[in-house]
Amino acid sequence: METINKHKNHITAISFGLLVIGFLASVMGSGEIRDLALIIATILASIPIFVKAYQALRMKAFSIDLLVSIAVLGAVYLRDYTESSVVTFLFLFGDYLEARTLEKTRSSLKELVDMAPQEATVIRGGEVVIIPVEAVVAGDQVIVRSGGKVPVDGRIISGQAALNEAAITGESIPATKRADDRVFSGTMVDNGYIEIIAEKVGDDTTFAKIIELVEEAQESKTKTEKFLDKFSSIYTPAIVILSILVYVITRDLRLAITFLVIACPGALVIGAPVSSVAGIGNGAKNGVLVKGGEIIDTFSKVDMIIFDKTGTLTKGKPEVTAIKTFTKRSENELLGLVARAETISEHHLGQTIVKEALARRLHVPLNSTPEMGEVVKGSGILATINGHTLAVGNRRLMDSNHIPLSQEAAEYAEGQEKAGNTAIFAAVDGELEGIISIADQIREDAHAALKAMRNSGIKKMIMLTGDNRHTAELVAKKLGLDDYFAELTPEDKANYVKKQIEAGHVVAMAGDGINDAPAIAVADIGLAMGEGGTDVAMETADIVLMADKLMQMSHAYSLSKATMRNMKQNTTLAVLTVVVLLIGVLIGSVHLAAGMFIHEASVLLVILNAMRLIRFNNRRTKESRKVPVIHPYEI
Repeated sequence: METINKHKNHITAISFGLLVIGFLASVMGSGEIRDLALIIATILASIPIFVKAYQALRMKAFSIDLLVSIAVLGAVYLRDYTESSVVTFLFLFGDYLEARTLEKTRSSLKELVDMAPQEATVIRGGEVVIIPVEAVVAGDQVIVRSGGKVPVDGRIISGQAALNEAAITGESIPATKRADDRVFSGTMVDNGYIEIIAEKVGDDTTFAKIIELVEEAQESKTKTEKFLDKFSSIYTPAIVILSILVYVITRDLRLAITFLVIACPGALVIGAPVSSVAGIGNGAKNGVLVKGGEIIDTFSKVDMIIFDKTGTLTKGKPEVTAIKTFTKRSENELLGLVARAETISEHHLGQTIVKEALARRLHVPLNSTPEMGEVVKGSGILATINGHTLAVGNRRLMDSNHIPLSQEAAEYAEGQEKAGNTAIFAAVDGELEGIISIADQIREDAHAALKAMRNSGIKKMIMLTGDNRHTAELVAKKLGLDDYFAELTPEDKANYVKKQIEAGHVVAMAGDGINDAPAIAVADIGLAMGEGGTDVAMETADIVLMADKLMQMSHAYSLSKATMRNMKQNTTLAVLTVVVLLIGVLIGSVHLAAGMFIHEASVLLVILNAMRLIRFNNRRTKESRKVPVIHPYEI
């Protein structure tokens, strides 16, 4: 079978040549040469069709190849070699066109695979050596020069470069990266020089996971595809029985054979999968990882999107704006102590405190851990540093640990929150010693992206956050959200999502942190901000936005609707084609070769229609980009 598949295109070409010879012989009045050429063409072109039909029968399946095989044998029995040769050639040629066009729908995945780096330049034993990318291990020092591909996920330890991250984020504009910035496998250095410490290698890199996810997604099926699979498993044998009945009633073998071929569900079977593959491919090309066809189906029906605040609606790159102490301990002493405790936290606010301490050149050992440390999800952290017990977090953490707030501290915190800051309370040995104020910025594209999603059909937008109500209110008003809920735990968020689903909404939850993972998992559709998000959120989510841009969310939503619309168009076209052809057969106006030509044309049409999705770019998204973008402001 492999040999036949390998030479299938050659067989198709030779069959076409023989058909031409046959028709020329017919014009010249040489009936023997015509019949000989058409018989050889029929036999040659039938081989791959008969082999596939036999394989399907062994699997106890009724395939289109089996129907065509029966039709060809019938045409040969009737000595209609023109019909038999034309039908076999058209079927093979249709297969060729399908393969070529389907290959284009999978082009996004192929482009990704082609971008995979093959070699890496590393420093080992004081020498610079080039090794296969599979041989790189975590901890290796990797060098990438201009024009080179980054072979691992890691952090830059020296150098600066402009990196094209289109393979990861879908963004074609190079991003400038310097010391301490993260880089990803599969990205390319446009110009510059960087040295990286490898953190993730091989199949653990973000790039490898993207390829794996897209491959799995393109193999998965929507509900429509699953239905059509079941339908075709019943429909195909039913057509065989109906064609037998046609013969029994009419005693016209030619009519029965024509009926059999015309009713083949080719376009019906292929229409939905090719739309799904094209849609997922478009997403991958634009930095949106959709983990399956069924997810596209569900996302297209979403009417409510729930957002986390920090890192989703805001940039997730907050800065310390003020440190207020209430004891004799200095700002830097308190900051250094808190930063050491926060080294166990993955939360943006904890990382911000560590970053501020390092910027002030305070001693914060990043590789050491507190003597005792516990992350209290949705509240903060508890840790023991140098014999001191620290509680760092929000009011809820202070209350649960019975740490009293003075009137001065309470008023100061409320004032900071009303100004748009997040107040982080720091208590040492059961006494509140200070408040660290942190401010974040709303994403520049947030307003335009939310407007585009409303235009595309989202009816309700809600924000859930563990942050204080004053900051939450500022963000919600600025972005025109329908509602917001503040000072929530991860469980509170998950419970709210459950209630909305029970109320009849189809809910999408967008977040980026560990504390968002429960709500993301509960939602009908979970969306994770990829580049700045945690591995937990990315693993839990159904859709991952690799460029950390809300505009990608708008694109993903519009793409899901366009994909399902395309799928319905293909299904309708396929059904109408079969109905019209069958009517034509029964009234005697459609014959076998013409019917096969129209049938193959319908298959090609649904594929070409699906291919439009590869170039899909939401017009509403384009229009929304013209809307004046709000200026980022501190919250």
